[in-house]
Amino acid sequence: MSTQLLMPKATAIWLVDNTSLSFKQIAEFCTLHELEVKAIADGEAAQGIKGLDPVLTGQLSREEIERGQNDPNYRLKLAEPKVRVPGAKRRKGPRYTPVSRRQDRPSAILWLVRNHPELKDAQIMRLVGTTKATIQSIRERTHWNIANLQPSDPVTLGLCAQLDLDMEVQKAAKDAPPPAAEGPRLLTPEESVQPEAAEEPTPEPAPSQDEELDADTVFAKLKSLKSTDDE
Repeated sequence: MSTQLLMPKATAIWLVDNTSLSFKQIAEFCTLHELEVKAIADGEAAQGIKGLDPVLTGQLSREEIERGQNDPNYRLKLAEPKVRVPGAKRRKGPRYTPVSRRQDRPSAILWLVRNHPELKDAQIMRLVGTTKATIQSIRERTHWNIANLQPSDPVTLGLCAQLDLDMEVQKAAKDAPPPAAEGPRLLTPEESVQPEAAEEPTPEPAPSQDEELDADTVFAKLKSLKSTDDE
C-alpha cells in the first residue's frame, strides 16, 4: 500500500525555510501547486502553520534532501515507513445503518421474509443491520407497526448491495436440506368418488370341433323333418 505524506503544508513550510530546494521540487513532494509553494515562501499563504521536519517524522532522509539540492531536476522520494501499521479489520456483526435509513429496516425485513424465507435470522441481520428480536416480531406479526409496513427491497432502500443479497441467498440455498421423497398421498374427494372402471367382458371360448359337428347333425335332422312335412 502506498504511503502518503503527513501534513503536506507544514512540511512544505519547513522545506522552504530550511533547504534550497526549488519550488517545483517541494510542490511535487508535498503534492501542492508550485504557485502555492511560492505563496508560502512569500508569506501570503499558510500563515500560522508551524513547519514540520520530515526528517524527524521519518518521511525524508538527509541524503534525499542533498540529492535534490544538488540536482534541480531530481524528484524527492518519500521514505519507506519503518513500522507497518496493519489495516483495520472489518468488525463482524450487524451492518451499520445510517440514522436516516433505520426507519426502513422493518419494511426491508418483511420483504426478505416473504421473498426469501430460506434466509436465516443471522443473514438478515448482516444484510440490514437489525436485531434478532425485530426479525422474530415481524415473522410472528407482533411488531408494533406491522399493520402499516409495506415490503420493500433492501437494495432499493440502500440498506445493502445486490451482490451481498445474492451471496446470502446462494449460501442459504446451498445450506438448505434436500427435499424429502414424496410418500403415498391421500386421494382427493373427486378421485375417491369416481366410479371404478368397468371390467372388460371375458370372451367366450370358441366352440370345439366336436360341438361344430353336433350342430351340423342337428340342422340336417331339422331339414329332413321339414321336407317330410312338405310332402
